[in-house]
Amino acid sequence: MIDRPEYIEKIRPFIGKGVVKVLTGIRRSGKTVLLQLIQQELCARGVPQSRIFAINFESALDPSMHDRDEVYRMIQQAAGAGHGTLFLFLDEVQELEGWERLVNSCMIDFDIDVYLTGSNAKLLSGELATYLGGRYVEIKVYPFSFEEALRAGLGGNEGDEGVKTPAPESRASLARSPKEAFLLYLRRGGMPFLYNAKLDEPAIRQYLGDIFNSIILKDIAQRHQVRDIEQLRRVIYYLVANIGTTFSASSVSRFMKNEHRSIAPETLYNDIEYCKDACLLHLVPREDVQGKRLLSFQEKIYIADHGLREALFGTNQRDIQQTLENIVYMELLRRGWNVHIGKVRDAEVDFVAERSGEREYIQVAYLLATEETIAREFGALDTIPDHYPKLVLSLDDIDLSRNGIRHKNLISWLLRQDERDSWTG
Repeated sequence: MIDRPEYIEKIRPFIGKGVVKVLTGIRRSGKTVLLQLIQQELCARGVPQSRIFAINFESALDPSMHDRDEVYRMIQQAAGAGHGTLFLFLDEVQELEGWERLVNSCMIDFDIDVYLTGSNAKLLSGELATYLGGRYVEIKVYPFSFEEALRAGLGGNEGDEGVKTPAPESRASLARSPKEAFLLYLRRGGMPFLYNAKLDEPAIRQYLGDIFNSIILKDIAQRHQVRDIEQLRRVIYYLVANIGTTFSASSVSRFMKNEHRSIAPETLYNDIEYCKDACLLHLVPREDVQGKRLLSFQEKIYIADHGLREALFGTNQRDIQQTLENIVYMELLRRGWNVHIGKVRDAEVDFVAERSGEREYIQVAYLLATEETIAREFGALDTIPDHYPKLVLSLDDIDLSRNGIRHKNLISWLLRQDERDSWTG
């Protein structure tokens, strides 16, 4: 089991408090393991195992797990079987019909501390807001960052069997060739299971493809009763293929027309909402930087894990500009930023990031190989009239900072290396 201290730090202040802890994220992003890590933390604090009660609603071993009244009786029995708070863990709780009423009743009836996971963010947050009146905190769980992937063993020697188990000296040795490790991460993405098992490339692609199909069939089509699954699949394929590019309903309609199919705008936007609910896609709005207002058109779409895209198309390295943007966008979310796309006159800023009064402008490029590229990437930031930090990220080794705009190696930024460190990858 791979530790994820960044998430435990977010959860720790709420342990034992009277709020429901809700962990949401894309299927197989590591939510179940986080529940297990929280249970380890409780045991380390001296909580007896008898006061920890866990249910996984995706398990088919016990049919009674899908009967809300029966589940309530089981929790009631566990709560009354000892003294002190019962710590209740409900994994993939959206699989239980009426789960929101169950949680509300448990919060009222028992001395209980509740932890939930689910793969449908809107379902959980919307229903909990209705039933618990704000008595919950949501922790969004994402696939591994590049830094987490390194800690988990991505930087080890690569052979026919896939990622090797890391040596005891762990991260220091794993990071000897961060560029090579990053190329693997570029293809594989951050699904935690890939770093806990020795898989060859075909097995990795099959695993990721199966996750993608499960999301489409179970988290989207089944939950929202989508009838035309083939149309849904084609729309999602188009959106995933075009991450980081401007999205519009007309562009999707043209694509569907070329596929000899048609789609109503309402159906299209419903499909996108379903993908967002399932934590698969992120629709990022555009902001007029000078006017500080959101524009209601030309959003961009990013995917929760770029490894899924590689499994579908095998083009992450060929489409490296799009993939790098996706990696940076997801990293900004992990670090707690709210992100928009920026528009300054006729120029575009890849990301406008805001967090607790902070604001940063970020450009992402593969390589600053020509003066034209340098002028484009730095020029967009140069036109912004305020004095918030401005940053250009690329895979270049040489620092090209100028005019108060910082330039940083993208891999160094992902690893949170100090700006004074030289890049020697």
